[in-house]
Amino acid sequence: MKKFVLKVDLHDDKAKQKAMKTVSTLTGIDSMAIDMKEKKLTVIGTVDPVNAVSKLRKYWPADIITVGPAKEPEKKEEAKKEEPKKEEAKKEEPKKEEAKPEEAKKEEPKKEEEKKGDEKKEEKKEEEKKEEKKEEEKKKEPAPPPDPVMELVKAYRAYNPQMTTYYYVQSMEENPNACVIC
Repeated sequence: MKKFVLKVDLHDDKAKQKAMKTVSTLTGIDSMAIDMKEKKLTVIGTVDPVNAVSKLRKYWPADIITVGPAKEPEKKEEAKKEEPKKEEAKKEEPKKEEAKPEEAKKEEPKKEEEKKGDEKKEEKKEEEKKEEKKEEEKKKEPAPPPDPVMELVKAYRAYNPQMTTYYYVQSMEENPNACVIC
């Protein structure tokens, strides 16, 4: 989802309606709004801003002002609700730590560091094993025999890089003025 603001030089309501109709023909638009005082068109959706501007430039001078992600108010409200819960949890953690003696606090970080180090070593070993298995599988699979025609085409392309591989053939029905003999 994108939200982009375009500056469009509109003078009256008729031009406003025409601009709205022009941009609404594009697929992927969720909402549109025009501010006639500031002459700005705000579009929210998955549509490409360049396509919208190119459509509008057929009738009026138009420029892209801003392009950014669409802001969804529902997600922000949910995030605000979650933040107080996190703060409460942080307040409870210091209380628990105060109850423990200082020696226990010193020993815990050492144990956690040792656990993290052991976990990292195990992960590295697992990754190495996976890589070895992949390499073995690649070795086991026989390579397909090379296509002799493709080899010749590659060699010819290296010799003649201007070679065109695309042809446009016209039939008599498509172009009645085409040469029939050729």
